[in-house]
Amino acid sequence: MAEAQGPGPRLPDPTAMQAAWQDIAERSQRLLKEFAEKQAKEGATPPGDVLNLTGTFLDFTTKLLADPQKVVAAQMELWQQYMRLWQATADRLAGKPAEPVIDAPKDKRFADPAWRDEAIFDHIKQAYLLTSRWLTGLTKDVEGLSDRERKKVDFHIRQFVDAMAPTNFVATNPQVLRATLESGGENLVKGLRNVLEDLERGKGRLAIRQTDMNAFQVGRNVATAPGKVVFQNEMMQLIQYSPTTAEVYERPLLIVPPWINKFYILDLKPENSFIRWAVGQGYTVFVISWVNPDEKLAGKSFEDYMLEGPLAALDAIEKAIGTRHVTAIGYCIGGTLMAATLAWMAAKHDDRIAACTFFTAQVDFTEAGELTVFIDEDQIRNIEALIKERGYMDGAEMATTFNMLRANDLIWSFVVNNYLLGKDPFPFDLLYWNSDATRLPAAMHSFYLRNMYQKNLLVQPGGITLAGEPIDLRKVTIPCYIQAGKEDHIAPLKSVYKMTQVMAGPVRFMLAGSGHIAGVINPPRAKKYNHWLNETPKNPPTFEEWMAGATEHKGSWWHDWDKWLSALSGPKVPARDPAKGGVPPIEDAPGSYVKLRIID
Repeated sequence: MAEAQGPGPRLPDPTAMQAAWQDIAERSQRLLKEFAEKQAKEGATPPGDVLNLTGTFLDFTTKLLADPQKVVAAQMELWQQYMRLWQATADRLAGKPAEPVIDAPKDKRFADPAWRDEAIFDHIKQAYLLTSRWLTGLTKDVEGLSDRERKKVDFHIRQFVDAMAPTNFVATNPQVLRATLESGGENLVKGLRNVLEDLERGKGRLAIRQTDMNAFQVGRNVATAPGKVVFQNEMMQLIQYSPTTAEVYERPLLIVPPWINKFYILDLKPENSFIRWAVGQGYTVFVISWVNPDEKLAGKSFEDYMLEGPLAALDAIEKAIGTRHVTAIGYCIGGTLMAATLAWMAAKHDDRIAACTFFTAQVDFTEAGELTVFIDEDQIRNIEALIKERGYMDGAEMATTFNMLRANDLIWSFVVNNYLLGKDPFPFDLLYWNSDATRLPAAMHSFYLRNMYQKNLLVQPGGITLAGEPIDLRKVTIPCYIQAGKEDHIAPLKSVYKMTQVMAGPVRFMLAGSGHIAGVINPPRAKKYNHWLNETPKNPPTFEEWMAGATEHKGSWWHDWDKWLSALSGPKVPARDPAKGGVPPIEDAPGSYVKLRIID
């Protein structure tokens, strides 16, 4: 009796496939027409090489070829590795055991068993890993490259290597091949539809969806902490959150988030909301919700963010609750702004901020990490030319820059999932927030890139003048709590630590596990990500020295911060209802400014 055969590959429904291709053709035609009309209307095209990669790689290639003996030796080494791989593959195909020439067991891209169990896919994987290791190692022995040039070349070689991974192509991804056979190619048709949907959403630019954009709504299931908008100007809304305790500390807490992203990373959902947790500890919490600027605010400067941000908020808080002195938090670029604001206030003998916390914030940019690969004179000039006419840095372009720092996780994994496998992205509140891009005013963005990242003037006494005052961070004498993330790729921990050597007052430095987001948003109930503290009275000159004397503590650092801040927040007073304060509420939290989205 013949053995029953399992089901073979499913054939596509011709009627459904025809309807799908007709829909794809119509949408493609419409997109092409809209793109052509947009180009005709705008007339000029943006610079073709904004990052100045042509000049950088031409210089790198010239210096690489200046020593042909090294090039030949590197090629011979790669060729020998290929020969070993060919032999190992031949042994496997012949049924003989063979150890891998190279492996990456923790690389999530190659988690499918076929990359290990099937000789052909194992060969493809190892060939890719050998080639990528060879390419990424090319710059190490090239003489004449500056550190900045070497980092720039390294970064963009890695972008190329990540893009060329076999997982990103139908023919060399076993998971995609199986899905194609099992669905009769419907995954690729659905993937093409997803491509067109993302092009339509991005108005001609590929706006890759990282999550289900319809699963979340600001004010409905993210950013839901109750409160009132008690003040607003053209740069921000100030939110006062409703108390959940009968008594609160006398000094309120002002949070200054980054304007590169939206504030509700601190209030994604109730169980991990830093804002709700801080309110629950007895703090009267105020948060700045920055506007999403357009061309009307093109001339707004870093100085304007100070004057119309934290300084305006201090005035509004005093009117709202009658208290002059506050404590503050600055997150990322919001922390950079707060450091500059504290120095300005010190110059003006303004003592309204009694203590300040810094989340992953930098003031000394000499070790600012991979973002520096985007900062040289040619690139800044190109960026300024690109944003001059429209008046702002597009939020989607900024988001792409940050995504490139973790391209495999934040770009290519979604290319495979959405376009090759034809799946919809999973609903994830953090990635919804990550996709909620914000614009940056042209004047502010240019000032920040040049004076902080390029010239590092903020840390130099009198290097920057704001509102008529040359500022000096060394005049900041209030107590400071500085948090850094152990795996932060945006504000590297060594860069953040440098602030401990600048501020003149007592500084408590704390190293949190994880990175730029999870290192901050780590509620105690989650029992994740440990933290490190060093109780030495004076922070040593280098992070390495600090770490050598540090002690690891289990779980979240939030309780340590609360213990520090509560001692600086004054006595307890009756809780303050934002609906019954000294100013009439404008609207309910989270306000209207945060709801303006660039891409829906």
